[in-house]
Amino acid sequence: MTPLVFVALAAAGGVGAATRFFVDGAVKARIRWPYPVGTTIINVSGSLLLGFVTGVALGHLVGVEWQLVLGTGFLGGYTTFSTASFETVRLLQTGRPWAALANGVGMLVASVAAATLGLWLASLL
Repeated sequence: MTPLVFVALAAAGGVGAATRFFVDGAVKARIRWPYPVGTTIINVSGSLLLGFVTGVALGHLVGVEWQLVLGTGFLGGYTTFSTASFETVRLLQTGRPWAALANGVGMLVASVAAATLGLWLASLL
């Protein structure tokens, strides 16, 4: 990895984290549910995009540098497994086991399905 790719990857990670903050805030301002809808939207959409980026890279339509910057950098900063885990535990602690199950298992299943869809969409190119 060149120094320029490393700097681009780090910058993209920061932009991804800022995008996550913005999207989560926008969702929370519009949807007032006790369920963490914002994190679900972020992780599922990020998985879809990561599947697509990976598929495009596997098809040699972009170089490995772009895969690193977009996938590891931006989407690594955008998605958040730790927040999803924390929110699942908080749902359990507040006596909402079904919401916790939907958040923990449901988000995982939806994210894997979205990543698969992203890979498939990239294969159409």
